[in-house]
Amino acid sequence: MAKKSNGNGIDVKCSFCGKEPSYTDILVPSPLENTYICSDCVQQIEGLIKEYVNENAPAGRHAKKHDGQHDTDNAGNIPTPREICDFLNQYVIGQDDAKKYLSVAVYNHYKRLAQTSDDVDIEKSNIIMVGPTGTGKTLLAKTIARQLDVPFAIVDATVLTEAGYVGEDIESLLVRLLQASDYDVAKAERGIVFIDEIDKIARKGDNPSITRDVSGEGVQQGLLKLLEGSIVNVPPNGGRKHPEQKMIAVDTKNILFICGGAFDGIERKIAQRLNTNVVGFTGQETRSKVDKNNYLQYIAPQDLKSFGLIPEIIGRLPVLVHLDPLDRNALLKVLTEPKNAIIRQYEKLFAMDGVKLTFAPETLEFIVDKAIEYKLGARGLRTIVETIMIDPMFDTPSRKVKELTITREFAEEKVNKAYLG
Repeated sequence: MAKKSNGNGIDVKCSFCGKEPSYTDILVPSPLENTYICSDCVQQIEGLIKEYVNENAPAGRHAKKHDGQHDTDNAGNIPTPREICDFLNQYVIGQDDAKKYLSVAVYNHYKRLAQTSDDVDIEKSNIIMVGPTGTGKTLLAKTIARQLDVPFAIVDATVLTEAGYVGEDIESLLVRLLQASDYDVAKAERGIVFIDEIDKIARKGDNPSITRDVSGEGVQQGLLKLLEGSIVNVPPNGGRKHPEQKMIAVDTKNILFICGGAFDGIERKIAQRLNTNVVGFTGQETRSKVDKNNYLQYIAPQDLKSFGLIPEIIGRLPVLVHLDPLDRNALLKVLTEPKNAIIRQYEKLFAMDGVKLTFAPETLEFIVDKAIEYKLGARGLRTIVETIMIDPMFDTPSRKVKELTITREFAEEKVNKAYLG
């Protein structure tokens, strides 16, 4: 602490706030004569400087980068599509086409953010992913969020209704994005939104004039302005909009939208189109080339229209990509190869109790065969493994066991007991 006098008979005090030494911890002298600053003023100035830097730095520049993330403010640091795809390969098995489309879309989104004013205005390429349950639509979205340094939000379309009805308004999709960007509007306007279960808002009937479709066609019409790009008033805390509520204006022009859905039953629409479009002597030959085990690979925009999406929303989702059903080899890899593989998760759980867990190779094959039988995709693997492991997870912490091996006989016994009574 500085003295009360500087030796010249002049009292020492803070030159900013006037505090005397008895009211502060430290008085720091300045090179200027008879000029001091107290520790409290130093802290206030530090806070003001941080606030100024945060307000004036480009969005995302001051944000802390996580592992695998890139700074997109510098065009040279934009991750290439191959780099993005390689990152996805660490967590998602197969789906090469979907990874390629997603990688290019995200790469182009980065370049749009780095674009300077020019005669050519690059438009965003919103994506719609179609694939059976358990093929990795949501996992792809979550995994790509690990690598991005732009705000990323995953929202569910099933809770949305037309404005004025019980449910959530369409604008509530952007609330998650605002939360992910700490309510920094400029940062949120550069983000990516993944809308899951987009097929659940399909039009319920062929004739839209019969009744008001508040959770189907009405929601699709409300989404049009978000997908296209417009200034939307968003309630900051979500929920219903009220006249007295203060709104946040968000411009969706630079927000990339990725939609995903199972579209259960769309294979029939595709098969119908493929069979009706082949006429004449070449019809039989063309039909024989169609892979009847995977109709989704032939999906076209008119199939989405037949399913119940309105043409306007299909036009605003120009990139249509399908996800292939997982075959036996792919499911076997899902069990063991990704960084967060199901088997690795259980090995980690048991290792925390000091137990080395091992699955026999024939046990893994049995689990995959059952998942194929139940037709639940990769999601079914977790269900079957959980059924097999429930008793070991219950008993092992109470026993002094160092190693545990799960055999095929044990797995068959647990599965048959659970599903066959």
